[in-house]
Amino acid sequence: MMDIETAAVRVSFELNGQPVSIQSPPLKRLLDVLRHDLGLMGTKNGCGEGDCGSCTVLIDGLPVVSCLVPIVQLDGAKVRTVESLAEPGRLHPLQEALAETGGAQCGGCLSGFQMAACGYLESLGDAKTPADDDTELRRAVAGVLCRCTGYQRMIEAMRRVVAGGV
Repeated sequence: MMDIETAAVRVSFELNGQPVSIQSPPLKRLLDVLRHDLGLMGTKNGCGEGDCGSCTVLIDGLPVVSCLVPIVQLDGAKVRTVESLAEPGRLHPLQEALAETGGAQCGGCLSGFQMAACGYLESLGDAKTPADDDTELRRAVAGVLCRCTGYQRMIEAMRRVVAGGV
């Protein structure tokens, strides 16, 4: 009988636009694979229970807390982390807006917030229109807990991106 926690499986997926194939125990968390096996430290380990959202990444375009995803579920998936947002010498528009509005403070939730917000903003496609109120924007990032900003400056940054102000 094989021990499922120590047995290894080959998992192939796309990570930040690049193909990745790793050998890993099937139930190892995506969060741990990203940070420990692949050296991508942008995804934060907050609560480890799926409650805080600091480890949010995009899987096939949808925001998902990586601490709850076993690596075996990613075979063939497209995964994006916060490292995919900026290009050398150029921030992502959301990152620019966060810097301009003061929406980034301690940084504990920031990578998760950016990924949840980007998932929402990218789902709008070219049809970005300013919302009459912030309900949709707040709903898009509701799974990410922030203890510093009270969200207002972060929501303002999202509003700027939606309105094309960045």
